[in-house]
Amino acid sequence: MEINPYKALAQRLDALPNGFPPTDSGLELDLLAKIFSAEEADLAAQLRLKKETAKQIASRLGAETSEISRHLKAMARRGVITAGRVEGGLGFGLMPFVVGIYEMQVDSLDKELAALFEEYYQRAFGQLLAIEPQVHRVIPVGESIGVGIEIQPYESATEIVEQAQDWGVLECICRKQKMLLGDPCQHPIDVCMAISQAPDVFGSGGYVRKVSKSEALATLRRASEAGLVHSVSNNQQGLAYICNCCTCSCAILRGIAELGIANAVARSNFVNQVEESLCVACGDCLDFCQFDALTMDEVCHVNEVKCVGCGVCVPTCPEDALGLVRRPIEETQPIPRTMTDWMAIRARERRLDLSEIL
Repeated sequence: MEINPYKALAQRLDALPNGFPPTDSGLELDLLAKIFSAEEADLAAQLRLKKETAKQIASRLGAETSEISRHLKAMARRGVITAGRVEGGLGFGLMPFVVGIYEMQVDSLDKELAALFEEYYQRAFGQLLAIEPQVHRVIPVGESIGVGIEIQPYESATEIVEQAQDWGVLECICRKQKMLLGDPCQHPIDVCMAISQAPDVFGSGGYVRKVSKSEALATLRRASEAGLVHSVSNNQQGLAYICNCCTCSCAILRGIAELGIANAVARSNFVNQVEESLCVACGDCLDFCQFDALTMDEVCHVNEVKCVGCGVCVPTCPEDALGLVRRPIEETQPIPRTMTDWMAIRARERRLDLSEIL
């Protein structure tokens, strides 16, 4: 009996640590069919997380190298698989649906794909968000952290940008998706950021617009001033992007606001603190907290359970009465050092055996 290539790919993607939960209706197969041809889905379902050359893949599949190479390169150009230099030449590998395949479709996203993703989001995405360690981690802008507090480079959005070697800006696929569905939010769309630890990675074309370090820092500032929350992949080293998110459009943060998943994002290691002697209860900060963590009577109060430590509200206080302080160690989660570490922990949590897919 011939296996449906989309079902095979869906199962392969759900076997990754990120997950791709199935639905009773098979909606996930419709979503994949919008992105992959049947031939592409069949090939992608046989790829591994670890990149292999076209020759290695062809040998493993009993196929002709030049034909496999042609298909793999075309798929990599469309952002449905990943590619990069490995020993022996150019390697190709499977990448998660989120964060990965879906985000790479920002340039080709249309109303049909937006609607399919929204339906899938409402039916199944919450299962992915409820698992720890979380896919995303909140990071504050360094300036919002109190003076004299030691900050690790991976804990500050500003430091992450400063230490990168190449920078790019692209449209936020989440806000673009909501816009296509006729439910746009008021936040800027051109503030998602790509970063690299190697120089000259981003070219002049494509959906990522190459920018300078100063332009990247300006984009970060613009996002912060718009009330957007900065988040990255939930690891310390090898960070490749900074998402600037909102609870009205972001697929991760909507998990908190719409799906009621309190731990949909890993909070930062900081929490907001009010200097009551300086607070005049003006209320300016309330409009900038997307998590309902602030309340006001004679002074501002912080709900430390709801506060994710983003620091977005801090610069809005005209009296400098707000600032982030480090949470007690018992209230913090260890941050996996590398993405490989994150995958191993998440795989254990999901009881996955990665030996076959690595």
